[in-house]
Amino acid sequence: MSAFTRRSLLQTSAAAALAAPFTGFSTSVSVAQGAPLFRFGVVADPQYAPVPPRRTRFYSHSLWKLSDAVEFFNGQEVQFVVTLGDIIDRHWESYDHILPIYDRLKHPYFFLLGNHDFEVASDYLSSVLRVTGLKRAYYDFTGGGYRFIVLDGNDISLFAHAKDTPKHKLAAEKLDQLKGVNAPNAQTWNGGMSEEQFRWLQQTLDQAEAAGEKIIIFSHYPVYPGNEHNMWDDQRVVDLVSKYKNFVAYMNGHNHAGNYGSTAGKHFLNFKGMVETPAQTAYAVVEVYPDRLEVKGYGLEESRTLRIG
Repeated sequence: MSAFTRRSLLQTSAAAALAAPFTGFSTSVSVAQGAPLFRFGVVADPQYAPVPPRRTRFYSHSLWKLSDAVEFFNGQEVQFVVTLGDIIDRHWESYDHILPIYDRLKHPYFFLLGNHDFEVASDYLSSVLRVTGLKRAYYDFTGGGYRFIVLDGNDISLFAHAKDTPKHKLAAEKLDQLKGVNAPNAQTWNGGMSEEQFRWLQQTLDQAEAAGEKIIIFSHYPVYPGNEHNMWDDQRVVDLVSKYKNFVAYMNGHNHAGNYGSTAGKHFLNFKGMVETPAQTAYAVVEVYPDRLEVKGYGLEESRTLRIG
């Protein structure tokens, strides 16, 4: 059976799990003193493709790197694993090579999409969500007293929509506006969010605040500090989420070099790209404590402590 048919019909166990509702998780009242409330795994930009290396990117090596990461996560007490976009670099058949590795995970896992995930023939653009088991590209889930919000920075972009669609036209207009003010992130490989998604984001932030939940946001694109890789709507996102006292951190990929910034006591962490270098991997486990996040980096990824204000 072809990759498209197998994945679109969700006939593998992990893909079926992705399609099923995530029931969340709670923290035990008997957590040992000094132990984290919970942990989750993070992978950014595997960007796999069966093609030769280009400069620092070793696309095919991401198969063994991701396999090693999955084996590691399976030996850890993590509640879930999130991949921060760019599962593939290009070619539709790349999904058939890399997605079965995720099938080996013994934990729930979540995808969000990056710009390279749409580097497929135009006939397949509308099937990218389905092949990754997503019902829609932005969503949220809860667990452990947190609400995890997944953003879609491809919502308004030149690559996720066919050229004759309203969102493609809107993306071209937005990019022209940014170029007109010499914005460093006025790049064709970035994207932005629709007004509909912004309304949903504010509603979801309000719901989390009302429920007494802390917030962690996942996105492919960075929004802070300023960088050429940033989402087109970077400052608007920062201004919105920073208003909420329960917002803790924004986590993303896209910029393979990684980055970090904080503003108003809020953390913005760019994880490093797994696809970089021939022999070193990059992934992390985030340990959540009442007063901090401990990021345990492996390979190229740095370890750091993020204090919760």
